[in-house]
Amino acid sequence: MYPNVQAYDRGVMFNPDGRLFQVEYAKEAVRKGATSIGMVTENGVVFVAHKNVTDPLAVPSTIQKVFTIDSTIGGTYSGMVADGLHIISTARSTAQNHKFVYNEPKSIEAIAKEISSYMMQATQYGGIRPYAVSVLIGGIDTSPRLFEIEPGASFLGYSADAIGAGKKTATEILLKEYKKEMKTDEAISLGIKIIKKINEGKLLEENVDIGYVEDGKQFVILNTDQIAKYL
Repeated sequence: MYPNVQAYDRGVMFNPDGRLFQVEYAKEAVRKGATSIGMVTENGVVFVAHKNVTDPLAVPSTIQKVFTIDSTIGGTYSGMVADGLHIISTARSTAQNHKFVYNEPKSIEAIAKEISSYMMQATQYGGIRPYAVSVLIGGIDTSPRLFEIEPGASFLGYSADAIGAGKKTATEILLKEYKKEMKTDEAISLGIKIIKKINEGKLLEENVDIGYVEDGKQFVILNTDQIAKYL
């Protein structure tokens, strides 16, 4: 036990054990967020995200969890809503600025690296806090790709990944049932199955967002009527 251990709670600084408490708290916020899943398929990438609407007077359609970042790139998040929306907006700006300057789309890995670098600044300076959000960014450039950026600002590529409260359950199911040669419909069905499992079988079309991209096509976000067909 170290003296004045609370001092390490007051800013982003390492304690003598090499821990960053503020980053750990941000990760805990992500673990309490609604579950989001990303999967690389045979010819694209699929996102399935739960919208945890707890207020009975809330309008579910005003909550969005899956977003278009560029024409063939999408993303989703889990954690603090405001942080998630800000990071998604930053990813969009990153993609658009690159296209404007170079007249070509920015690679998915390059977007993930830039977002990682942007989030890292919040783990290095006093007076700000780490972003309490994990983000999945995926799509097609030279091939289908999926990346996760977490609150500590590290990023890693995945074939399939889950973030949020149901990560453990989702990962267990993905390890058993996910196959990279899955078609889009199969991956969407698996994502819905996982979200239902996490929510004990209860799921309405307005409480889930689904988006996907296939080779040669643009990123698509499904409406509630299209989602209902998978429930």
